[in-house]
Amino acid sequence: MVVSRDKDVVIDLLNAYNIPHTVLSKVKKGKIRLLEEFFIRETKLYKMALKFNPDLIIGILSPPVAHIAWALGKKSIIFNDTEHAEIAQKITYPFCDIICTPMSFKKDVGKKQIRYSGYHELAYLHPAYFSPNPEVLREHGLAPGEPFVVLRFISWGAHHDVGQYGINNKLAFVQELEKFGKVFISSEGNMAEEFDRYRIKVSPEKIHSLLYYATLCVGEGATMAVESAILGTPSIYVSSLAGTMGNFSELEEKYGLLFNYSDPEAAMKKAVELLKDPELKRNWSLKKDALLKDKIDVTEFMVKLIEEIPEKKRGEKKGVSISKASVENHV
Repeated sequence: MVVSRDKDVVIDLLNAYNIPHTVLSKVKKGKIRLLEEFFIRETKLYKMALKFNPDLIIGILSPPVAHIAWALGKKSIIFNDTEHAEIAQKITYPFCDIICTPMSFKKDVGKKQIRYSGYHELAYLHPAYFSPNPEVLREHGLAPGEPFVVLRFISWGAHHDVGQYGINNKLAFVQELEKFGKVFISSEGNMAEEFDRYRIKVSPEKIHSLLYYATLCVGEGATMAVESAILGTPSIYVSSLAGTMGNFSELEEKYGLLFNYSDPEAAMKKAVELLKDPELKRNWSLKKDALLKDKIDVTEFMVKLIEEIPEKKRGEKKGVSISKASVENHV
């Protein structure tokens, strides 16, 4: 059973892939509304899980997943790659059974932690599962090899984004990048009318093909920054959170695929420098190949981990005994 949150393009993606799902709640702005939505998710998930009677509940740093699994005596696996989401971690970790993090994760979270050599995004962008569709270029009036830039703006509405910031002068960014090719903007929230002509008009399941062929991706969105990097597209992450997440540090320091900046002006200078390099995409393709040689098939790891979890014993409230050696070939 799949349950979802009405956030950004989640619903559109699930529908595009014909994955049956039940929407638990809709994300709303503001701390009070976030709290209200949290309790709605907890309540609805409890009722559904009670009826469905799952053996295992899985989520990405989802407190309701851990809480409901614990309350019903079920097992739970939590995936997390966001070190600074401290509140969610504090109310999730005590109730879950397994915490899966990338090797690059900067925190040791104890005996529940299983580290794997990969990133969340490799679960769907590994070459075993993803092939770019060049048709997306024609749909956007682009010729093969034509330079273009994808800009990503976020709403800063997540609980761990409160008080953070990214690109302050968005118009200046657009105008500078436009000197090197077409600019397409992906945005979580509403934008000023002056940006309307730049907004990406693409179904969400095609965005990764667009990122694959892009000359550069610049933005405030953490997920899209990593996606671009592992697709072999130069990526610049602009956020006051730069430097706080291990996967970003590794992608920059070890593989040179991504650059982290808290200063938008410095990020702009780097973007211009990259766009002036005629060998940019070829060099990044080589870097991407080096990364893929080091990393595992994350989907295969997830499936193996789930299959290795022993069956629940009658009357057992919680606790999973799983040998890390049983998945060591995929970690």
